[in-house]
Amino acid sequence: EEDEDEEDGEDEEDGEDEEAQEDTSDPSEADDVEGHWESESSSPEDGGVPEASEPSSEEEEMEAEILVSSDTLFSYFSGKSDNHGVTKYVPPQIRKAQETVDDKKREELGRLKKMVNGLINRLSEPNLSSISGQMEELYMANSRKDMNDTLTDILMNACVTAVAMPARLMMEHVLLVSILHHNVGIEVGAHFLEAVVKKFDELCKSDAEGKECENLLALIAHLYNFHVVHCLLIFDILKKLVSTFTEKEIELILFLLKNVGFSLRKDDALALKELITEAQRKASTAEKKFQDQTRVRFMLETMLALRNNDMRKIPGYDPEPVERLRKLQRALVHSSGSGKDTQLRVSLESLLSADQVGRWWIVGSSWSGAPMISDTKSQAQQKLHVGKVSSKIMELARKLRMNTDIRRSIFCVLMTSEDFMDAFEKLLKLGLKDQQEREIVHVILYCCLQEKTFNPFYAFLANKFCGYERRFQVTFQFSIWDKIRGLENLSAAAISNLVSLLAHLIRTKSLPLSVLKVIEFSELDKPKVRFLRQVLSTLLTKADEEELTDVFMRVSDNPKLGMLREGLKLFLTHFLLKHAQAQKSAEEASLLKERVELATKALEAKEPKLKL
Repeated sequence: EEDEDEEDGEDEEDGEDEEAQEDTSDPSEADDVEGHWESESSSPEDGGVPEASEPSSEEEEMEAEILVSSDTLFSYFSGKSDNHGVTKYVPPQIRKAQETVDDKKREELGRLKKMVNGLINRLSEPNLSSISGQMEELYMANSRKDMNDTLTDILMNACVTAVAMPARLMMEHVLLVSILHHNVGIEVGAHFLEAVVKKFDELCKSDAEGKECENLLALIAHLYNFHVVHCLLIFDILKKLVSTFTEKEIELILFLLKNVGFSLRKDDALALKELITEAQRKASTAEKKFQDQTRVRFMLETMLALRNNDMRKIPGYDPEPVERLRKLQRALVHSSGSGKDTQLRVSLESLLSADQVGRWWIVGSSWSGAPMISDTKSQAQQKLHVGKVSSKIMELARKLRMNTDIRRSIFCVLMTSEDFMDAFEKLLKLGLKDQQEREIVHVILYCCLQEKTFNPFYAFLANKFCGYERRFQVTFQFSIWDKIRGLENLSAAAISNLVSLLAHLIRTKSLPLSVLKVIEFSELDKPKVRFLRQVLSTLLTKADEEELTDVFMRVSDNPKLGMLREGLKLFLTHFLLKHAQAQKSAEEASLLKERVELATKALEAKEPKLKL
């Protein structure tokens, strides 16, 4: 039996040696084997004590691999790593769900692309009505971003080729974009226009020998012909081409003028005249630059024909196809805004730098304000400056509690406008309706009261809106009434600004003097007395005699305003004059007394006499 036990022991040792040799030959299983050996050697059931021996070099390497692999696994599962390229661990079920969503989205985009491509392939003038209707349905059923990207890609692939595309095909494709621009939203035309302009700028900088530039320029020209973009962009492109003035640019100038020259003359004759003068100057200085002067002379003759409105001197000029498609456009556009009020008044520079400075011409377009990475240091500093300004404005909007997208849009327009006319035009182009439109008045009034000192910008802008539509006048009146009722909640600076604004609006007849009827003269408290005294003092001293008579006479013949007239006469004599005699100089008090007498006479001018 002892011999059998010894033999069994030898067999077990031989088996362990073989297993050890196999395990050391395969380093990938070293971790499991080492863990298995440790559990055997430390097991109390064996009753044996492990023999002490010096570790071999193979065992040391194996232990090092175990440590490295364990550290790697820990960092992988915990998401911590010294290497920034290692991403956080995503569980398999979440990863599978994300892949399923991506596959589903890819499939939907592929299906959408097939549908849009089929419609574009069948596009022609007779079926333009049905195809535009189907495209509008696709816009209603799908994401606008997906539709804009898909439509732009398909149109660019169809129209921008190395050979010159037929003019009729280009016009029909652009007319479809124009109809969608007016019926669906201006972001359709804006997205397509930006893609075309950027591609055109990229090809102009490269020495492409094909007809891609002409095709892109034809797209831009027809976007202008069908009232998607303003002539400002066309003149910017022409100025850029004239400044370069090579043979390629001359051909592009001729091509563009042939398509839109007479429309440019109609829209802005002065800008066209300046362009022609600049082209003549460039041609005279670059005579030695060109071996063949015939194209330069032909370009100058074409420009002179445009200036003189002589269509006969432009070969191949035929306005009939564009006019026929314009009539079709007017028939297919649903809203009344098929004219030039929906044109994108955007410059070439704004389009090319849209990624850096945002897309202000699209209502509701969001932009973080962070500048993009630029190659040159000067450009980076300039973009950083623009980003900081925009970030400051957004931060200021947040501090002033502009807590909706509409209020933020109105606020940004007010803060970035050049003057009150620029602000007025931009605010109208926001296209706000009903309750949204009233937010314009609320934001203007709120910003005016938040200024440390009175800013006449808000007064002139309010005056412009009151004169534009009566509904703005009514909204201003109700908003000012709310502020008068809550005078005790306003700061001294806000009350001073409200006084200046109200006096300006009354003096310019934007608001009638009857706006003061909200004040109960029988229940006057100190804030209202002080406010009314400041308003009437400002009005009496800053308005001339004719304006003053007209302002007060407007409330003299209305029987319903009898209480207001009596209250004003009492206030002018009892509160205003006595205070002026006590507080102001003799000269100011004398002037104020004359104006009070004038105002009192105006109030009594058409007052109905009591008959006994």
